Amino acid sequence: MGQNIAESHFCERDFTEFSARLRRETRLLKQWFEAPLFESDRPTIGFEAEAWLIDADGSPAPKVETLLDSLADPLIVPELATFNIEFNGTPAALDADAFSRLAAELDATLARTNRAAASADIRVALIGILPTVRQTHLTLGAMTPRKRYRALNEQVFSLRHGRPMRLLIEGRDRLDLNWHDVMLEAAATSFQVHLKVSPAESARVYNASKILSGPMVAISANSPFLFGHDLWEETRIALFEQAVSVGGAVLQERVNFGFRYAKQSILETFQSNVDRYPVLLPQLMDEPPEQLAHLRLHNGTIWRWNRPLIGFDAHGTPHLRIEHRVMPSGPSVPDVIANMALYAGAVRSLAREEPAPESRLMFLHAQKGFYDCARDGLDASIPWLDGAELPVWRILAEDLIPRARIGLAALGIDPAEIAHWLGIVEQRLSRRQTGARWQRAWVARHGPDMAGLLESYLEHQRAGRPVHEWTLDGSA
Repeated sequence: MGQNIAESHFCERDFTEFSARLRRETRLLKQWFEAPLFESDRPTIGFEAEAWLIDADGSPAPKVETLLDSLADPLIVPELATFNIEFNGTPAALDADAFSRLAAELDATLARTNRAAASADIRVALIGILPTVRQTHLTLGAMTPRKRYRALNEQVFSLRHGRPMRLLIEGRDRLDLNWHDVMLEAAATSFQVHLKVSPAESARVYNASKILSGPMVAISANSPFLFGHDLWEETRIALFEQAVSVGGAVLQERVNFGFRYAKQSILETFQSNVDRYPVLLPQLMDEPPEQLAHLRLHNGTIWRWNRPLIGFDAHGTPHLRIEHRVMPSGPSVPDVIANMALYAGAVRSLAREEPAPESRLMFLHAQKGFYDCARDGLDASIPWLDGAELPVWRILAEDLIPRARIGLAALGIDPAEIAHWLGIVEQRLSRRQTGARWQRAWVARHGPDMAGLLESYLEHQRAGRPVHEWTLDGSA
C-alpha cells in the first residue's frame, strides 16, 4: 500500500504544511509536462503480485516478518496484513519475449519464497480472496507493524468521524456487516500491471485502460467467495472500494473507477488529487521539491482502478506509468502473465486508434461495464463502442483479443510469444473457465468445504498449468 512513513500521529500544522508542499510539487509537475522533462524511451512493463501466507490448515499465517527476514530481497515487501506479501517484478522492455521473461522471474521468485516459507511451516497462495479467511482473522492485531498502516487507519476513521464502515455486497448471496478498521482491505489481493508511457500518449493510454477494465476483470475474475458467502465473480472490487471508504462525498472516495476520461494528459488526475481528496498521511519530508515526495505519497493514498504514477530512473529522470489495478492475484503464473499480455496489446491498439475509442463509448457506459463485469464475469453484457450492447465474451473473442495481437506485434513482441500468451486467454474464454468459475464449480460438486477448495486450488497452482486446464476432482 505504498511508501512507508516515519510518524503515525499528526497535528493541524502538519496538514497545512503538507498541503502547501503538495500544491507546490503539483505546479512543478505541470511545468514538467509543458517542458517536457519525462523519459520517453521504449515502453517498459512490470508488475506487483500480491499473495497470501497460509498455514497447514489453510488459515492465514501472520508470519510475513519472519519470511521477509529470510528472503532479504528489496523486491519482496510487506502489505497491510502480516499474512500478505507482495512480489515486485523487474520492469522489462516491452519487446521480443518480454512476457516469458517476466513469467520466469515470477516463477523463480515464488519457488524461492516457497522454499523459505516451508522452513516456517507456511505456504504461499496467489488468489484474489482466500476462501478460508474469516472475520476473526482481519483484526488490528494482524496489521503489519508499519507506521503508515496505523496512520492510515487513524486518518480514515477521523474523516468518518469514528463511524464504522458498512460492507454491503449483494451477489448470489448477500453480505451485510459493519467494520471498525481498515483491515477488510487485507482480504483482497491483486495482480497490478505497470506500463510506462510518454506524456504525449498518457491521456489516450489512461482512457483505453478504463475502457478495457470491464473486459479485463471479466476474463481474470478469481474472487467469488468472502466469509463463506458466494458473491460477485470478482468480489474483490466491491470489497476494496468499501474497505477504505471515508464516508463523505462520492468524489472523495479513495478507491474508485474515476469520474471522466482524461482530456489532455494524466496531469489532470494529479490536479484532481489536490482539488478533491483530503490529505490522509501528512508526513513532512526533507527531499527537494524535484523528488515530488509529498505528491507521490498523497497519490499513493488514492487507489484508482487505473492510477497514474510518477517514478524516477537511476539518474533522477522522471517517468510516467499507468498502473492497471483491476485484476486479482492468481490463479496461476501463466494466467496472470497472459492477462498482462492481453492488456498490453489491447491498450496499445486502442490508444493508437482513430477516432479515439473514448469518443465512441461514454464514460458512464465504461464505468457501468466495469461493475457489471465484476459482478457477472463472462455472463455480463455491457455497453461497447458505437452504442452496441454486447456479451463481454464476444467483445473479448471478436474485438479485444484480435486487437491485442495487432498491438503486441506493433510493439515487436515475437510471434510465438503472442500466440502462446494470447492462446491461454483464448482457451480460458472458449472453455468459460476463469478462476472464479472453477472455484464455484468445485463447490457445486464437493459442497461448501472452503479448506478443501483451497487445497485443491493450491495443488493445481503448484502444478503451474493455466486455469482452463484445471479439473474438479482435486488432482492436478
